Amino acid sequence: MKTDGLFKFVSLGTLWVWLFVFALIPNLMVVAASFMTRGVEDFLAPVISLSSYARLLDPLYLGVLWNSCYLAALTTLLCLLMGYPFAFLLTRASRRLRPLLLLLVVIPFWTSSLVRTYAMVIILKSKGVLNEALLAAGLIDEPLELLYTDTAVLLGLIYALLPFMVLPLYAALEKLDGRLIEAARDLGAGGFQVFIRIILPLTMPGVIAGGILVFLPALGLFYIADILGGAKSLLVGNLIRDQFLAVRDWPFGAAASVMLTLLMGLLLWVYHLSARHADQRTLT
Repeated sequence: MKTDGLFKFVSLGTLWVWLFVFALIPNLMVVAASFMTRGVEDFLAPVISLSSYARLLDPLYLGVLWNSCYLAALTTLLCLLMGYPFAFLLTRASRRLRPLLLLLVVIPFWTSSLVRTYAMVIILKSKGVLNEALLAAGLIDEPLELLYTDTAVLLGLIYALLPFMVLPLYAALEKLDGRLIEAARDLGAGGFQVFIRIILPLTMPGVIAGGILVFLPALGLFYIADILGGAKSLLVGNLIRDQFLAVRDWPFGAAASVMLTLLMGLLLWVYHLSARHADQRTLT
């Protein structure tokens, strides 16, 4: 017992120290920097100000935020439309086939997302794989201009983030009680009614969890916008990176980072409410 207690103490203590040193303290430093001003000689001047947060309301930065949220929301929606049927089919697959299908979902994680993004360039460029295939099939007469557009950024985000939607949906669908579906069908409910009134509400925590795991990273994957969108697409992640590394305006970059952190907290709160509501529906 003493050994088990010591092991538990060391394990939990190490975890808490790690979170405190590498998570809490850096975030507190970012919050503190967001209330400072840009120094003439140093990156930060110890002068308390809300000017960085006020600059976030500038139409230029609001436009960047709007474009980022639009692309992130569209990415989340398309990942949901593709990921939900696939996750549902995963739960209906045989026990022997299911591990193989899950392996296909997680295989992209074995390769750096940066390398996979450069692979998208080979596919989408004017003389790339996609255009050559469409030209050979006679579906187009001239190559499509896909690279360095918002469409290319959208495709890159979907390609990088689709597994993050499939896995939470699969976890939620796998826990779904099949007896509820059978009871609904016995009471005369059709397939659409079963989905809307039974399946979707009970799997809503998985939908929201997948949405969070897709939406928030889509706002910050600046290298996808750089590689596939060129200078035409700018996400919040690009803005934050430029403020810290190029412009050296750390207070404004910190304020934008705090804004994303608050957005993440809001989405997590929505997920908590959805999970609690789904548990109540299951109990009743």
